[in-house]
Amino acid sequence: MPEPESIVTSSTAKLSHVDESQQPRMVDVGGKPVTHRVAQARARVTFPPDVARALREAGHVTRKGAVITVAQIAGVMGAKATPQLIPLCHPLAIDRCDVVIRMEGDDALVDCTVSCHGSTGVEMEALTGASIAALTIYDMCKALSHDIVIGDIRLMGKTGGKHDFSAKETA
Repeated sequence: MPEPESIVTSSTAKLSHVDESQQPRMVDVGGKPVTHRVAQARARVTFPPDVARALREAGHVTRKGAVITVAQIAGVMGAKATPQLIPLCHPLAIDRCDVVIRMEGDDALVDCTVSCHGSTGVEMEALTGASIAALTIYDMCKALSHDIVIGDIRLMGKTGGKHDFSAKETA
């Protein structure tokens, strides 16, 4: 495995979660300005065609319950629990968390948008919310097939803080 210095590139000049000795640390955000921060993340859940058809015919309800509704609630809970799951994340007072799930062919697209007024961003909360919602969809549908695939979990965009970001859409 390469030494940490060898993986640092000009675009990541200094990793913020390690100190001078390359030891992990929580970033000090005490001096950063409080701004309105928003992040959106997406996860894709791909169903085998017969499972997607069965779910559509059943109104996306399985023996475990209403798949989309339960996954939306799980996504919000996941976003709120981010600092308990990811060791160096700051606890944030989230202003808003929306989880929207829509079907696109045999795929469920899970979009999680999180916002807060704070001195650090909400990217990890949005990514965690989308991931937990996707995992919940899998859990609620696994009796139908274990060939369900969770993938393409990514940050779609963020605003607030030093730099805004918008992902380039891919086909």
